[in-house]
Amino acid sequence: MVDEAPFRAREKLIEKQRLFQSIQKHTHLKGPVDKITSVAIPLAMAGSSLFLIGRGIYNMSHGIGKKE
Repeated sequence: MVDEAPFRAREKLIEKQRLFQSIQKHTHLKGPVDKITSVAIPLAMAGSSLFLIGRGIYNMSHGIGKKE
């Protein structure tokens, strides 16, 4: 049977494990790009949805954009 090459070098894996185990942040914010996916994108979606809801309420209260 042929042995398959490891996905990542063992030394790199141990180094990454040490790094992530030493950080005292929450688990979902440990990586360098995780702040974008865990914080920025949800905030942008919440902000845009609040804007669209506010615009819809304004348009309904003033009768703007009604279909004849």
